[in-house]
Amino acid sequence: MAYAAFRSIGAYIPPKIMTNFDFEKIIDTTDEWITKRTGIKERRVSEENEASSDLGARAAQVAIDRANIAKEDIDLVICATVTPDYLCMPSTACLIASKLDLPPVQAMDISAACTGFVYAVSLAKAYIESGMKKNVLIIGAEKYTSILDYTDRTTCFIFGDGAGAAIISATDKKEEAIVDVNCSSDGNYDDLIKTAGGGSKHPCSQEVLDNKMACIRMKGNETFKLAVKTLTSDVKVMMEKHGLTNEDITHFIPHQANYRIIKAVGDALGLNEEQTVVTVDKYGNTSAASIPMAMNYAYEQGKIKAGDKILFDAFGAGLTWGSALFPFSPKQ
Repeated sequence: MAYAAFRSIGAYIPPKIMTNFDFEKIIDTTDEWITKRTGIKERRVSEENEASSDLGARAAQVAIDRANIAKEDIDLVICATVTPDYLCMPSTACLIASKLDLPPVQAMDISAACTGFVYAVSLAKAYIESGMKKNVLIIGAEKYTSILDYTDRTTCFIFGDGAGAAIISATDKKEEAIVDVNCSSDGNYDDLIKTAGGGSKHPCSQEVLDNKMACIRMKGNETFKLAVKTLTSDVKVMMEKHGLTNEDITHFIPHQANYRIIKAVGDALGLNEEQTVVTVDKYGNTSAASIPMAMNYAYEQGKIKAGDKILFDAFGAGLTWGSALFPFSPKQ
């Protein structure tokens, strides 16, 4: 039987920084208020001529180089994004494959908002374990600044741009294998986080433009409560299923939405600060890119080593949620 191994991680962090003090100049807010509410101090902003595919391709190249894999051996590309280059077609994954000069390859986008990268891990695992694919490139890429309303003081300071990527490959060694991935959703809460305009329900129109309906809107308080409850429950189920305790987890890498959510979930699970990777203060919320960007940060800091047991946990619009448990298994 083929198993799926998490071989590498990479990211692209746009160099331009937008701080809380920059937001003080454009909306009624303060650095102290933003920091207290979210833990965010700064976020990254891509260039105007950069799209999600540009960010994703740069992150993917890092992951490919670190996995020491030939581009010809990649047989599936999955991009998780809610800010695709184009609303309908072509897919951002196809554009990334082209920018990487990959030979013809199956490529597709998935839309699961902030849970997108965990969903991508789930798909990669399934494709490999079924025997259909051997090397899968997964990417989370977001240009969130393209869907922000900078007059909306409830959301505009939360999000940033960036991309993360990983190579998931087949292995015959069970000890290297992704242990489990659990993903789910509940569309009954679709109104909590939404971009209402631009799709088939509210096609592009003057009304959509005037009311900025293609910008993200979020009900923060309701989302916060559901996020803490769902993220905690999902991890508990995962750990109980595999007979694990908090001491068995080397690195807990949650979606970087809000430091208060991360802290509340970590406390509920008994995970300490040394186990928990936090980058929300540096990058803000980068949706599908946040988990791989956070993992890449810890990796580049020298904190993640081969064999470390890693736990992903994410929650996003849809509502969607998911967790993934695996040993980091770079190819030796």
